[in-house]
Amino acid sequence: MIAPVAASTSRIVVTDLDGSLLDHYTYDYTAAETALNALEHAGVPVILASSKTRAEMQALREAMGNWHPYIVENGAGIAVPSGYFGPAVTPTEAEGDRLPLAQPRAHWLQCLDAVKTDFAGEFESFAAGGDQWVSEVTGLSLEAARRANQREFTEPVAWLGSKDRQSEFIRTLESMGARVQRGGRFLAVGGDADKGRALRNLRDRYADYAGAAVKVLALGDSHNDVAMLAAADAAVLVRSPVHEFPRLDSDFAVYRSEAIGPEGWAEGVFHWLEGEQV
Repeated sequence: MIAPVAASTSRIVVTDLDGSLLDHYTYDYTAAETALNALEHAGVPVILASSKTRAEMQALREAMGNWHPYIVENGAGIAVPSGYFGPAVTPTEAEGDRLPLAQPRAHWLQCLDAVKTDFAGEFESFAAGGDQWVSEVTGLSLEAARRANQREFTEPVAWLGSKDRQSEFIRTLESMGARVQRGGRFLAVGGDADKGRALRNLRDRYADYAGAAVKVLALGDSHNDVAMLAAADAAVLVRSPVHEFPRLDSDFAVYRSEAIGPEGWAEGVFHWLEGEQV
């Protein structure tokens, strides 16, 4: 269990993984380790936030020695280590250490099942395809595919039909209450949740536990991170090797890194820790 002092902090860092803390190509975070160590020394928890599943993130957290809460499946859920906030998370709000912020995967599978006749042969879901299929279409090892397929709140879908039919497919699901996000290779079917809402939820829990306001630094590199960046007090846009910085509606306290990936992540963290206006 985490020592109570970890939850009593006045500052937290919330970060995207792929392309930010993790290198876009190698998924390595060695270049960020000095900044991670500096945050640990300063008593600042690092909250990982990703589209990844809880099973996928657990392995990374163990490798990093990170035992703080983390945001999964693009903000659809928060995993909180048992006892981290004392009795603040009650059995009525959470299932074990899982705090759902959207409907469960089973709900979205029912929606997909309801439209499979109208869109027969035009899509394949992770659940229907199975672990071996997920491995084949993603290039992941079978074990990694198993972790990626342990969805709790969302369902990735491979679209096999035309663009026009895809638009119709999305509209149909949206009429059923789904939020469909287009990714690089898959459509993500889930509820009305995002990393920004999850961040606000966690910040409130830290503030309630500490009895004081909590300042937040958020770091990300893509459009998928905008809601999270906008919900923070200060933000670092991590330079990407493959795309431009995402657009923010306001520059409020935004720092744009010169370095790429985890090196840029460390650059932004040290800039923030030095107390400069970001």
